[in-house]
Amino acid sequence: MQRFPSAVLKYITSLFSTRAAAPKGPVVPGKFQEYKAGAERGDADAQFNLGCCYDLGRGVAKDAKEAAKWYRKAAEQNYVPAQFNLGYCYANGQGLRKDREEAVKWYRRAAEQGHAEAQSNLGYCYDNGRGVGKDAVEAVKWYRQAAEQGHAEAQFNLGCCYANGQGVAKDIVEAYAWFSMAANSDADAAGSRDLLRKGLTPQQFTDAQKRMRLLRSQIAVASNSTLKSPR
Repeated sequence: MQRFPSAVLKYITSLFSTRAAAPKGPVVPGKFQEYKAGAERGDADAQFNLGCCYDLGRGVAKDAKEAAKWYRKAAEQNYVPAQFNLGYCYANGQGLRKDREEAVKWYRRAAEQGHAEAQSNLGYCYDNGRGVGKDAVEAVKWYRQAAEQGHAEAQFNLGCCYANGQGVAKDIVEAYAWFSMAANSDADAAGSRDLLRKGLTPQQFTDAQKRMRLLRSQIAVASNSTLKSPR
């Protein structure tokens, strides 16, 4: 039986492609001075947005060190997107010395507060032994938390774990369902879904369709609940 590609092989090319977005809308060049003034007053939201300006070169020349500096100030105030981005900076040595253990620390802080990208990246760290000992069960745990928030890469990786029996009991029906969840935005997931479909019995395919509908419903409910939560 053909083995599906490991979560690590897929994720190693896309782990750090996702960036946290400013929670109050996209960072715009015209607001750089506004962000700077707020950041210097200690406002965490402004510190994060100022970090994004330096990170992306919005309204100011790109400066990785300044970006990391302002992400840290916001992260230390428990500003979750900044914690994720600071973890990214440590993981890549962007603006500061590369330190995988520090990356895991900041990913974990954000992941424990529900940040999907951080959860997915923390899953990768456990999956691949980056900054923490390899632990397939922990990898599945964090992939699942991100996948249940609709994070496509985590859904694909969770599908791989089920397909390969990696950190969880092998279950091709569950694998097919998670691949299907990610397929619209992830070509690898779509390909893996189509490959796995060839080995499903009619009953397994029916069960996978039911499971997929249930997952979609659960994710939609969770998403609506999050949107309605008080800020």
